[in-house]
Order: sequence, then structure tokens, then C-alpha cells
Amino acid sequence: MAIQAKIRRWGNSMAVIIPNRLIQERRFKENDEIIIEIVQRADISNNFGLIKKRKMSGQEFKDMVRKGWMK
Repeated sequence: MAIQAKIRRWGNSMAVIIPNRLIQERRFKENDEIIIEIVQRADISNNFGLIKKRKMSGQEFKDMVRKGWMK
């Protein structure tokens, strides 16, 4: 299951708040240990329009975008 969350400052640390809906669905309790997989969303907004300008194939575009995810 994936959720979108924002990182927020909490004292000298950063925190992600888990939505109450998810807490109830999964029956999480205080002190439960969970595993969170971190995936940063790639910013590909500057790549739009490049296909027309460069006349690249869809595969070339996907390869270019994937390079942005590997940063």
C-alpha cells in the first residue's frame, strides 16, 4: 500500500504522520514496529515537451526519466 505524505519538522527531527484511516485499517498501536519504504518522487516537469523537440522515441524518453529517479 502506498500513501502520499509530507515530511514535517518535529523538534530537531523530521516526521511523517500516518493518516488515521491507515492506522485503523492496519490496527496499528503505539510502539508497533513497521517498515517504511522511502521513494522520492522524481521531478520530470522540465522534461515535458522534449519528445517533440528532440524527436525521441518513447523508450528513449523513459530511459531519460529513469536517470532522474536514480539521483
